[in-house]
Amino acid sequence: MKAEPQKEHQWLQQLVGEWTYEGECPAQGDQPQMKWAGSESVRSLGGLWTIAEGRGEAPEGDEHTSILTIGYDPAKKRYSGTFVASMMTHLWIYDGALDASGKVLTLDTEGPAMSGDGRMAKYKDIIEIQSNDQRVMRSEMLGSDGKWNEVMRMNYRRKK
Repeated sequence: MKAEPQKEHQWLQQLVGEWTYEGECPAQGDQPQMKWAGSESVRSLGGLWTIAEGRGEAPEGDEHTSILTIGYDPAKKRYSGTFVASMMTHLWIYDGALDASGKVLTLDTEGPAMSGDGRMAKYKDIIEIQSNDQRVMRSEMLGSDGKWNEVMRMNYRRKK
């Protein structure tokens, strides 16, 4: 079985390259705003998947690493992927779609709630292409009030 890349797979190729990022979480409750920085190397796997390997310093000063995979399933007409990181034990599983503008990929997922009480919550990781050399990834969590709240934002710049 040989899959041929489609336009949705080609969209992912703009993520390929070497990036730096700055991240932040807004202040929540008694927790102050957190900031961190790092780098990400994104490669293509057969033109069908992207694999992003991130490395940076967490707000607490510890180094962290992460791996993000994103692909497209023509049978489901949906993007899919996973995310794992060295500072957490949850495997995040994505299911998503590209918006009509072709610039915003929204990946729905479920994971531990920020409350730390063992409850699960719904999240959206949203990748927005701003230019060939700049993108934003923001994470939103569905609150108990039914509203989506931004819990993290990362600004990426392509290394020159």
